[in-house]
Amino acid sequence: MIDRPYVILNAAMSIDGYLDTASPPRLALSNEEDFDRVDEVRAQSDAILVGARTVRLDNPRLLVRNEERRIRREAEGLPPSPWKVTVTSTGDLDPRSRFFTSGRTTKLVYCPRPAVRGIRDRLGDRATVVGLGDEVDMAALVGELGDRGVRTLLVEGGGTLITQFLASDLVDELQLAIAPFFVGDPQAPRLIGDGRFPWNPDRHAPLAETRQVGDMVLLRYALSERCVDSFP
Repeated sequence: MIDRPYVILNAAMSIDGYLDTASPPRLALSNEEDFDRVDEVRAQSDAILVGARTVRLDNPRLLVRNEERRIRREAEGLPPSPWKVTVTSTGDLDPRSRFFTSGRTTKLVYCPRPAVRGIRDRLGDRATVVGLGDEVDMAALVGELGDRGVRTLLVEGGGTLITQFLASDLVDELQLAIAPFFVGDPQAPRLIGDGRFPWNPDRHAPLAETRQVGDMVLLRYALSERCVDSFP
């Protein structure tokens, strides 16, 4: 699907591949330099996608933090922050969460078609609810966003969504930030779950860039021929 949005998958993990610890509080993986890097990627994206579990557990705002970047977007006729997008199978979303209440931008919720009415009743006018088949297929979701005018989609997690996008070969560019420590807890969530991936021992993912970001390292992989030469 050549005309689909350009998909950037951005994630941070520990050296041993964990997203978090097994119990609260939330593990801080990124440093201030990496937060600023991701803020620039957000500022250059049309939409940010996270899973419903991330909305529930992390309660993210998903906004561009830097004022100059927000002003730049508005000067280009864009909202201060990209559209916010999530996907849910159950509709277990709190309309009071910051995903829905923060930021002057479009909010989209994708779900199975049979769940649309209940989720619309739950969220009211806080978001546009879109039904996609009996189960939400990630390729269909990306295509639907493209139909709405999204050119660059930033996928930020969590692990289930990341695994689905990679296994479906929908990612053009993987930006992977490595925190300088180990977690070492088998009960903690890992970045990527089990799956059949297009990049394997017989087909290596091209490494486009390595960069030090404070005390972290950024690995940037070109997962399609569409991968741009450079990105923040």
